[in-house]
Amino acid sequence: MAAASASAFVSVGIAQEGTPKGNKATDWSHWRGPQQNGQSVETTFPTTFSSDGENILWRKEEYATRSTPVVMNGRVYIVCRADPDTKKEGEKTVCLNAETGELIWESVHNIYLSDAPSERVGWASVIADPETDRIYVLGLGCTFQCLDGKTGKVVWEHSMLEEYGMLSTYGGRTNFPTLFEDMVIISGVMTGWDQTAVPGHRFLAMDKNTGAAVWLMSTRVRPEDTTYSTPIYTVLNGQAAMVLGAADGAVYALQPRTGKVIWKYQASPRGLNVAPLIDEGIVYMGHGEQNETDRTILGAVFAFDGNTSGDIAEDKLLWKVPKKTVSRSSPVKIGNRIYFVDDGSAMFGVNAKTGEVEVEKKLGRNMFGSPVVSGGKIYIGENTGRVWCLEPTDTEIKVLGQMRLNDNSEIFGSFAASNGRLYLPTSKALYCIGTADAKPAGDLKLPEGPQEPPVTDKEIAHIQVCPVELLMQPGQKVKLQVRGYNKIGQFVGLVPQATVVAEGGGQVSDDHVFLPGESQTGTAVMLQATHGELKSTARARILPPLPWTFDFEDKKVPLHWNGMAYRHQPAELPTGGNGLVKISTIPRGTRSQGFLGLPKMHDYTVQAEFYALDTKNKVPTTKLPDMGLVNQRYTLALEGAQRLQIRSWVSLLEQRFAVTIPYEWQANTWYVLKFRSETADGKAILRGKVWKKGDQEPADWTIQGEDLTPNVTGSPGLFGNSTDAEFYVDNVSVVPNQ
Repeated sequence: MAAASASAFVSVGIAQEGTPKGNKATDWSHWRGPQQNGQSVETTFPTTFSSDGENILWRKEEYATRSTPVVMNGRVYIVCRADPDTKKEGEKTVCLNAETGELIWESVHNIYLSDAPSERVGWASVIADPETDRIYVLGLGCTFQCLDGKTGKVVWEHSMLEEYGMLSTYGGRTNFPTLFEDMVIISGVMTGWDQTAVPGHRFLAMDKNTGAAVWLMSTRVRPEDTTYSTPIYTVLNGQAAMVLGAADGAVYALQPRTGKVIWKYQASPRGLNVAPLIDEGIVYMGHGEQNETDRTILGAVFAFDGNTSGDIAEDKLLWKVPKKTVSRSSPVKIGNRIYFVDDGSAMFGVNAKTGEVEVEKKLGRNMFGSPVVSGGKIYIGENTGRVWCLEPTDTEIKVLGQMRLNDNSEIFGSFAASNGRLYLPTSKALYCIGTADAKPAGDLKLPEGPQEPPVTDKEIAHIQVCPVELLMQPGQKVKLQVRGYNKIGQFVGLVPQATVVAEGGGQVSDDHVFLPGESQTGTAVMLQATHGELKSTARARILPPLPWTFDFEDKKVPLHWNGMAYRHQPAELPTGGNGLVKISTIPRGTRSQGFLGLPKMHDYTVQAEFYALDTKNKVPTTKLPDMGLVNQRYTLALEGAQRLQIRSWVSLLEQRFAVTIPYEWQANTWYVLKFRSETADGKAILRGKVWKKGDQEPADWTIQGEDLTPNVTGSPGLFGNSTDAEFYVDNVSVVPNQ
């Protein structure tokens, strides 16, 4: 079969009021702790420790990582490299016994079609859900999983790259999932389809039990950076709020149930990476980029009152300290001070009300981790392997204990604090620090945070049809919901009387069941919901069984193609007829890949015709582009360097899997590329052909290889790099293997 069978009915749950139950004060279910602010209610952690063994309970080299651990129900969860420096290398989520460090389970998967190197595995941390005992993890290659916390079994999974066009760049800045009520919310720079075809830092809320998409929100398009600022949840001005730094350089507050913007402060023209700190409605944050109001100055820390709405002007800040490059480490509060650590590892304490820098201490050279506070003491690890226990006083930042790890460790993550133990991730090992008999003192409870008022306003001010994004096949049905929210984003109830119409094919019944229509090559449908003057739109891509063929004579990029429309344009071909051109005028978009189908497809053949130009922006060039096909999470690339290559994980190539041969070719000539995948006997068999259009197809494959750690499914797609020259694409087809 060309595609995995799909369920006949898709559902999404109903939003519930309240917050997740079962959050223990001594668990560390969020990388910034259960209060999302780096604070622990425990006070029994040791102040001194030594790499020679003092208060080191266990050390596990096999779980070295940059991922900050989380701890729930006596289990530690991290993300780390699987089978490093071997041909089987991938990524794994690991569950360990919190007391002993012994392995309970691990969930391993491949990284594919990513530029990120293996050293950046574990950039994002797991988020643990105490209500369901499940965990959520966004991997380096944008595989997003919900796993059973006890067993590691995959509950649901999304390929965010293939489904949403989420970018996995060399920097590896994958974002931290967060939880709110019945939703798990993730973000990343995505290049999607139709309204989302232009790259943007987008936030996606999914039903945490089913993975169905609830809402999708975009910040300003064409951002300068990717980013990894973790959203923090609070209550501002009487409404639930999700506060975050975005890739467009702004700090946002969103309604977490709807994705609607509450307020926005434009801090910088570039991306923000620090998680905000919120205390009594005041937002504290920092960055290390240009300032929006004076782009000659790098970095700043600042504070403003979050109990507002609309755009926050610069003169509305409570205070701002410029020239402080805080782009990695998130702040904490002790007493009346906010403690920041700049990128050069200098910690400084700022008066929370005035912004005056009152104390400062140099800790090292390079800081990535964020401080953790316990009983007024600060625990932090510096990148070069030095670990500190600090105690701020009125006049200084006092050192209580410090050690330098003797294994050449680099520290990119932060401490996790749980049940009398500190867990520290390093590039050489995962450490557990504490005393063998340490236990939390008494019946510890988390302080009560700001509370959202009960729902009293029942007037519906916003409707949301969901699932808001669908990827379906003909014959499937989906039960839609139209949800109603009041003006402050509280769930009022379902709106069964709303009208929902399918534009583009298919039907929606009176009880909101959507049945898509038939299509030969795929189509896109807009599901338009109305309730009085209120409107909401969901989007569905409908993918029929193979075969598919596309000749572009309608002078359009197929609407349902993901990650394609922005980077490709309809064009008249130099030899006549119509096709697509991979343009070279998009900054940071000349190298890209797009997807045509379902992530669960397998055992098929994709083919297309390519024609490279010998000009860049109409200027002659001696360089050629790279162009090719994607099949089952592998790329067949005809490269300008006069070679042909099959690969999967771009930055590892031959170590993980790649086959490369010399291949001479030239500009201004049509070539046919054909790429076949086959999964058999526990391996993926990849075969590719190239020949000049008009010549007879060769009987033998031009290039082939076998991957013994196979990608067993994946969407067909197109790859291209037009940095050096543009190229044309025509006559794309995808057929099942014969």
